[in-house]
Amino acid sequence: MITVSIVNVTSYTGLELLRLLAQHPQFKVTSITARSAAGKRLDEVFPQLRARTYTPMVIAEEAEQTDLAFVCLPHAAAAESVVKLLERGTKVVDLSADFRLRDAALYEEWYQHTHPAPALLETAVYGLCERYRAAIEGASLVANPGCYATAALLGLLPALAMGISGHDVIIDGKSGISGAGRSLTLGTHYAEANEDVSAYSLTGHRHLAEITQELEAALAGGLPMNRPLRITFIPHLVPMTRGILATCYADLNEERASTTAEVRALYAEYYAHEPFVEIVDQPPHTKWTYGSNHCLIYPMVDTRTSRLLVISCLDNLVKGAAGQAIQNANRLSGLPETTGLPPVSVYP
Repeated sequence: MITVSIVNVTSYTGLELLRLLAQHPQFKVTSITARSAAGKRLDEVFPQLRARTYTPMVIAEEAEQTDLAFVCLPHAAAAESVVKLLERGTKVVDLSADFRLRDAALYEEWYQHTHPAPALLETAVYGLCERYRAAIEGASLVANPGCYATAALLGLLPALAMGISGHDVIIDGKSGISGAGRSLTLGTHYAEANEDVSAYSLTGHRHLAEITQELEAALAGGLPMNRPLRITFIPHLVPMTRGILATCYADLNEERASTTAEVRALYAEYYAHEPFVEIVDQPPHTKWTYGSNHCLIYPMVDTRTSRLLVISCLDNLVKGAAGQAIQNANRLSGLPETTGLPPVSVYP
């Protein structure tokens, strides 16, 4: 068995990790932390976790020694915890944004904070298995991608890597309220968010930085770099608990593909061996991914405007966070990526 700790278990991602890891045949959670609930038994704080696996567990203030750790702290605080864990020889999957960007100055620009451990940016691996599988396997620190970024990247990587699209990209993202975390805010209060849809971060959402970083990296072998990639990303809050739907628009390179059938064939080829990415034959619904680690992608061509449209859909707490983290941890531990992850979603 591989021993596992979860740092900040009281976050939504920490709780989702507990739910998923209860079924994992090789990972055993032996340490859980949360300063706000330190000293309390897990099922006192979360009665829904009365499963025999977790009932005796007590929430600690600091993590015990384990083989692997999932860090679910906010940015900046996460980096400090990651440094301590790595010094102890623990492999880490960090679910914060602290190690997603390769440039410390870019991190400071977007997160308004001096990076606590800039030297680690050189060795941290961006945890998108569909792109960095080999690098993840040999890493000590994996930076789990953001939820919006995962949906956008999986939707657009084939288009840019295979030269299907142009340089101008628009991403319209919609997310459930759990994406904002458990901390109470006016905007996520039931009476404010219910029966309402709103756009936010119009001047630049933080996930845009990692989306840009990874799409620009994908251009090698795809589009010529004769002009910069231009990305507009607008996120929206939708009154549902889970789910992300990203609708992506880009000009179509008709020399590479001109019909929906051709685009779908190229996408199917790109993701032919990916266990958690499916090319679907109709626009996906967020409910289709509820509780699963799958990303559903529907690419098509708007023949009237010669524009590529790609709709990608996932559960923000699973493929967008905890499930993807386990996928990365499986890869770190030499296990099949699908180990312990539910093969189907919950419906209705």
